[in-house]
Amino acid sequence: MLEANKVAFFRGWVQQPTFQAQFPIGMSATDFVAKLDLNAGGVLSASERTSLINTLGIAPSDPTRRALVVRSVVDDADFNAKELNRAFVLMQYFGYLRRNPDDPPDNNLDGLNFWLNKLNSFNGNFVDAEMVKAFILSGEYRHRFGP
Repeated sequence: MLEANKVAFFRGWVQQPTFQAQFPIGMSATDFVAKLDLNAGGVLSASERTSLINTLGIAPSDPTRRALVVRSVVDDADFNAKELNRAFVLMQYFGYLRRNPDDPPDNNLDGLNFWLNKLNSFNGNFVDAEMVKAFILSGEYRHRFGP
């Protein structure tokens, strides 16, 4: 059931108008994979890019093949490692502060970038970075529970 849901999710994703605007149906397999890799931060090796180009084959507009390629990039270990810290910091904003990082009072992503850089400098060790501690001790968090 989980696998069927994943397949349906990625197939639906590549058929969204916003996705198709960024990755037009007429795009070549090479261009499609290159742009996906660029958006993912250059996480694919040369052999992975070649494999994904071959997956698209002569039908790069086929939604099933496109979905397979997008899922392969999302499931890539390098991509996951690269995005783990960013997702963790974002989770702190949603969980502790109950807001997006660029909502008021910040109105920009400076706070998110600060914590992401700090977490990265501690190799993802949020305890040593004192990240959770800082969110819990923040006035914004503490004011949620009283004056």
